[in-house]
Amino acid sequence: MRIAMIGTGYVGLVSGVCFSDFGHDVVCVDTNDQKIAMLRGGQSPIYEPGLDALMAKNVEAGRLSFSTDLAASVNAVDAVFIAVGTPTRRGEGHADLTYVYAAAREIAKALSGPTVVVVKSTVPVGTNREVLRIMREVRPELAVDVASNPEFLREGAAIADFMRPDRVVVGAESQTARDVMRALYRPLSLREVPIIFSSLESAEIIKYAANAFLATKITFINEIADLCEKVGGDVQDVAKGIGLDGRIGGKFLHPGPGYGGSCFPKDTIALTRTGQQHNVPIRIVETVIAVNQARKLGMIDRIAAMLDGELVNRRVAVLGVTFKPDTDDMREAPALTIVPALIGGGASVAVCDPQGKKEGVTLLPGVAWFDDPYEAAAGADAVVVLTEWNMFRGLDLSRLRQGMRGDALVDLRNIYLPADAVAAGLRYASIGRVAAAGHAQAS
Repeated sequence: MRIAMIGTGYVGLVSGVCFSDFGHDVVCVDTNDQKIAMLRGGQSPIYEPGLDALMAKNVEAGRLSFSTDLAASVNAVDAVFIAVGTPTRRGEGHADLTYVYAAAREIAKALSGPTVVVVKSTVPVGTNREVLRIMREVRPELAVDVASNPEFLREGAAIADFMRPDRVVVGAESQTARDVMRALYRPLSLREVPIIFSSLESAEIIKYAANAFLATKITFINEIADLCEKVGGDVQDVAKGIGLDGRIGGKFLHPGPGYGGSCFPKDTIALTRTGQQHNVPIRIVETVIAVNQARKLGMIDRIAAMLDGELVNRRVAVLGVTFKPDTDDMREAPALTIVPALIGGGASVAVCDPQGKKEGVTLLPGVAWFDDPYEAAAGADAVVVLTEWNMFRGLDLSRLRQGMRGDALVDLRNIYLPADAVAAGLRYASIGRVAAAGHAQAS
């Protein structure tokens, strides 16, 4: 089938490349000349493991191309996907749908025949119907169907998530739209991936509800971790014990410094705003948002406690600043709260992150950047593990300690065993775990 993907951000680019790998002919469209030039040159503007190779394979096969010409790109296609950004409107919390509606108007003007327009962007309830209304207003004579097809891609594992999804959600209310969406996802039928068809509104809510629930699981286990520290429990044992219950599941039960990224913060806020707008407050999610923000701030106190409450003239090495490993995404990362606070408190900060420097140079002014974690830790009073990149999991803790001025290791991702840290001569603090004998756990 022939597809036009409007928007080459994270969702649009990954989806477009993966659809082309299914065998469809895909053109990815963006107004950013520089981004399209990069893509035509074989370089992805985002870091996602395996994406560059998959992109090159399908470009070479003639199934994937890139363009700035929307009108030419949507001519005679079977489906046009809208995958533009829906950032949070500053000061309001509502999703900004400016780009979605602008894309709908441009597509309507350019279409030459019957087409299914698919909204891939994360949008609040009612957006897909508004897209349809806009398109019919622009071109009353146009035969167009609108479908909602929310994405469920994890950054760092997006290709696998697209190729082997838990489910595909499609909001579609015409037989034409359902038939086109079935054909687009037919390659997944061999894996018996369930395709859930629903109303437009249900599909929109599914996306927000899923992300809000996952954010709630993260926030829940973070609070349980705090309780474990006070009463002598081990949160990892607790998480395993409850996660083996099939009704709960073990995913997203890993305590840490709070959730971040492009989806959870934005989508939880947008869901609560929608609830307030319709006089149906989503109080659980409202609480999750507040607790998560406090969580990030609380990590600063944990670090300071390991430095006897004094940050002035202390050197802190931070390992990892992206919101999660295997991505260069810094959006709403805990580091954006924690690192500036350390600097504001008088500390000097050295950072090591394999992909974070590209955005971090601008977002985290005043830090020193290192490619090697041992170099970052040299002369440090404390080392803080903030993002659990694989390159940090197997560090030689004795070597790390020998290069440090101090002896504090603050492991906010629980990637080390307390006994191993103590054996290396480190004072060790983690999240929700019993401290090694003779070494107090910071709280």
